[in-house]
Amino acid sequence: MARLKDKYIGEVIPAMQAKFKYSSTMQIPKLEKVVLNMGVGEVKDNPKAMDAAVNDLAIITGQRPVITKAKKSIANFKLRQGMNIGCKVTLRSSKMYEFVDKLFNVALPRVRDFRGISVNSFDGRGNFSMGVKEQIMFPEIEYDKVDKVRGMDIVFVTTAKTDEEAKELLRLMGMPFTQG
Repeated sequence: MARLKDKYIGEVIPAMQAKFKYSSTMQIPKLEKVVLNMGVGEVKDNPKAMDAAVNDLAIITGQRPVITKAKKSIANFKLRQGMNIGCKVTLRSSKMYEFVDKLFNVALPRVRDFRGISVNSFDGRGNFSMGVKEQIMFPEIEYDKVDKVRGMDIVFVTTAKTDEEAKELLRLMGMPFTQG
């Protein structure tokens, strides 16, 4: 954890200040929070699937997830308002830096045929979203105990005003973007 936080203070801040010519160090963007979201569609047929997803997310992040519920009913999906449909975790401060460090340096390099993360997933306001196809890429998850491979969404929320600033911030923090 301290490694990424120290890198932010020692390398990222001076590099951002030099590139974007900020007049104050308070203008330099920083990572505000990381949100992990796991949709569990099979919970209609298998109620125990939610427990497994919550357990996996808790093991990966070190923090207990919140169960999300459907906002409205959708007949085609056999979904009623108020049904449990997923779980999410919001990471801040030290747990956030620990997770980001683990994601960039351990989990992503373990993905087969990994060539980098696409730079096309910024939202226009300096936030970045990415999807992960399987939770088994994290070292804490034991492959033998996994009942079903589930993916998740990871959102990096920054204080950056533009996508260019956010991209540079994440690149300097070690996010393996694709070249080009």
